[in-house]
Amino acid sequence: MIPAARIDVHTHIVPPAWVSALNAAKTDPGNWVIPAWSQDGAIAMMDTHHIATGILSTPSPGVHFGDDDRARDLARVVNEYAAESIRNHPDRFGLFASVPLPDIDGALDEAAYALDTLGADGVILLTNYNGRYLGDPRFEPLWAELDRRTAVVLVHPTPAPRPLLDGTPAPLVDYPFDTTRTAVNMVRSGVTSRYPNVKVILCHGGGFLPYAAYRFAGLTATVVDTSRNADELITEFKRFYFDTALSASPAALPALLAFAEPGHVLYGSDWPFAPTEAGEYYNHHLETYPGYAPGQLQAINRGNAENLFPRLAR
Repeated sequence: MIPAARIDVHTHIVPPAWVSALNAAKTDPGNWVIPAWSQDGAIAMMDTHHIATGILSTPSPGVHFGDDDRARDLARVVNEYAAESIRNHPDRFGLFASVPLPDIDGALDEAAYALDTLGADGVILLTNYNGRYLGDPRFEPLWAELDRRTAVVLVHPTPAPRPLLDGTPAPLVDYPFDTTRTAVNMVRSGVTSRYPNVKVILCHGGGFLPYAAYRFAGLTATVVDTSRNADELITEFKRFYFDTALSASPAALPALLAFAEPGHVLYGSDWPFAPTEAGEYYNHHLETYPGYAPGQLQAINRGNAENLFPRLAR
């Protein structure tokens, strides 16, 4: 069965101003080609893959390239660019707004503008900013505000603060590693327990977290910090939501579905940074996996996202 009317929580937009900023900064998404994007192209892909709505986000390396003022301007431009697509096709697109971290004041201002004025569905944060992961104390004011708003946050990987493996672009190996790293940092620093109203989606099946969470919890409680309780740490790890982008496979789905709380797995494509052919490959594994409970695939494709984004509920 090919499910219809998916909600894609991990699909990207490629604003021209963002591409220009990357070129000016002489940077890129971890040695990955920047693809073309258009509204018509996105809708054609969505129709092919039975996606009713895609929640757009501007991906790694974000909008901050060393200058706070320029980062604030770029965040506003890319968010307005995405908002125009939503105005043109309100039933087809949503928005995870970019914020100019590590500029905290700028991030607070842009989050408020995007959520209140543009009607964004949430915000996108990167796994690290100049080597500071999302449990870092300097990000506390932003977490507090997002918690006050009961916001949805997409945590997207970005290159780790270390050299790439020779000939290996960051999305191939480093991205799932960095997602795991920031998730562990958030739990061990107490971000997830202090701000339980934030709904955090980890991209790409959470990296290695579902597979290794009990390793992280057990070794923390018995070796690293014996004041912590392993079961309580597992409870915190289970607060996360997970998307299926590039992660639906016969090996990954058993661990993901065994670990994630009911309702915490969401469909993701990673288009256009993952091309249509990659989407077909992972959609095939998602659709043909034999181990679902009744209704579970339909929930992954749509129902779980409807609970996070009530405006998209039918």
